Amino acid sequence: MHFNRKDLSNETLIGLYKKLLLPRMIEEKMLVLLRQGKISKWFSGIGQEAISVGATMALQADEWIMPLHRNLGVFTSRDMPLSKLIKQWQGSKNGYSKGRERSFHFGSKEHHICGMISHLGPQMAIADGVALAYKLSEQAKVSLAFTGDGGTSEGDFHEALNVAAVWDLPAIFIIENNGYGLSTPVSEQYRCFSLAERAKGYGMEGIRIDGNNILEVYDTIKGVRDYCIENQKPYLIECMTFRMRGHEEASGVKYVPKHLFDLWQQKDPVKNYETYLLGENILSKNDLAAIQNEFKEYIDAELKIGFDSLVIIPNTQEEVNDVYAKSETVISPVQRTGRFAISNERPSSEKRFIDGIKDGLQMSMDKHPNLILMGQDIAEYGGAFKITEGFVEKYGKARVRNTPICESAIVGAALGLSMEGYKAMMEMQFADFATVGFNQIINNLAKIHYRWGQNADVVIRMPTGGGVGAGPFHSQSNEAWFVHTPGLKVVYPSTPADAKGLLIAAINDPNPVLFFEHKALYRSVSGPVPDEYYETEIGKARLVQPGNDISIITYGAAVHWAMDYSKNHPQHSIYILDLRTLLPLDYDAIKTAVAATGKVLLLHEDSLTGGIGGDIAAWIAEHCFELLDAPVLRCASLDTPIPFNMELEKNFMAYSRLDKSVEQLMRY
Repeated sequence: MHFNRKDLSNETLIGLYKKLLLPRMIEEKMLVLLRQGKISKWFSGIGQEAISVGATMALQADEWIMPLHRNLGVFTSRDMPLSKLIKQWQGSKNGYSKGRERSFHFGSKEHHICGMISHLGPQMAIADGVALAYKLSEQAKVSLAFTGDGGTSEGDFHEALNVAAVWDLPAIFIIENNGYGLSTPVSEQYRCFSLAERAKGYGMEGIRIDGNNILEVYDTIKGVRDYCIENQKPYLIECMTFRMRGHEEASGVKYVPKHLFDLWQQKDPVKNYETYLLGENILSKNDLAAIQNEFKEYIDAELKIGFDSLVIIPNTQEEVNDVYAKSETVISPVQRTGRFAISNERPSSEKRFIDGIKDGLQMSMDKHPNLILMGQDIAEYGGAFKITEGFVEKYGKARVRNTPICESAIVGAALGLSMEGYKAMMEMQFADFATVGFNQIINNLAKIHYRWGQNADVVIRMPTGGGVGAGPFHSQSNEAWFVHTPGLKVVYPSTPADAKGLLIAAINDPNPVLFFEHKALYRSVSGPVPDEYYETEIGKARLVQPGNDISIITYGAAVHWAMDYSKNHPQHSIYILDLRTLLPLDYDAIKTAVAATGKVLLLHEDSLTGGIGGDIAAWIAEHCFELLDAPVLRCASLDTPIPFNMELEKNFMAYSRLDKSVEQLMRY
């Protein structure tokens, strides 16, 4: 192994050695503790330390890094106390995730380290968002994300690199090519000669380097960092290395040919660098021994502190409270006149549902200069439904950004923007397409605050629903998928005024909000919309009309079905409650609706099985049983995909069974 010091001082060379040695010695100690049963799991990076250390030391301390399992050197090089890392690995309350995360699945905003999720690929998209924030704020910084050779087979790898290239982002993507994705060799992962060659396909620069040579890694990444900042371009680096332990200790290494261990042992990054430092008389054997003894004492002392942890006593209220970042709701004078009504004393205009959304979005753009809009065709074209038409002329393409068809990467980029203090709104062209970004939404956005205290200031607009003859992939109601996920907020307005007020509230909220907009309401529903900037409080239902016979609890387009039915059946006195927010639910309003009539019909466009109506019915049975005069009924759409033919679609929709459901409840 050839080491080229270039113009590095002895002090720097020795500093790199210490940073390289510490994670090795910690890992060797961890393997002992694992055998003693003092820690439960370990993903070893022995043999790969030069990549983590070299990359981290080449960056500034306030530049975000997105590490993975085998990057202990990132954490130690950012000077995170070993005692607190020990607490983290034990699942202690005083670790970085309050005992909620394992091994390296945690982050620290203080140290600019973003906690990974097990799915590997999504980390790279977050690097896109951070790099975009640096670019927009004109900071001379880069973001850096790690992946493995196995991770390059994931779709997120392609999406993240493509977005970085198209948007000219100062992001560095490092592939740690250690020959195996768990037990699958690279020969079964890809067919190109070098993964670095893939850079050409994205229109970016790429290079393959010796990942075991600390000076080559450090020098390369310092140079690449300068390139990315100067040219505002991304870069792909493939670091060749080898994993000297199993994927994790329990998996073993029987699947790896023995001669590879013999070969790579000769390329050990720590031993070779020590030999170099000795040969150049930069350090003596006594110096090496002194450093090792110093680290041994440090590790032993930190272990003693780390293992001196109190047993966790679960606090349910604290667990629940930490799911969401705290938000301050700004209640406008419009809403102080009554919980469910819009004041007629405030100036308002008659507007369509789509105009309410546009107003809310435009006022939010004026209010928050750090709000970035992203989505397919939302710039010059104005979006599939023309909601952002004219925005690019007013706010510019830096803030109103067309995206490639990369839903997963854009959700991840939105999270990265949030980590740097930006607000992000992503428009899913259709709510159906959220499946492609499902992992980012469910596992990154929703869980990140609970895991390590990082909020996700992200709104995803979700044009949804049927009634327009668009078939199974542009009409389904999928809100229930997300209601099941703690950490998300799910909003679903039915009126133009609420469309505006709830969207403003969603953008002001520091948590991830999925904002469902029923497409059939866009241009068919009008109503008074206050002219001012205001919020409609998330988590509060709206009384549409009082009634004495039955209560219909509903949301979205189904609110209008209920209103039309009531108008056409004046013989029935129907209480109608518009939920407006599905997560969190307004249980007080639901209980009031039950008490008003004693007979409850839950109406939604979503299919019956797994729809939110089932959860609300269960809650009513558990908490309002004594108020009921009849079983809670559900009126929902068929348990089939939504069909294209208009007659088939009408038969599918819940409204085709509304009359039968109401009459059944009335007769009880």
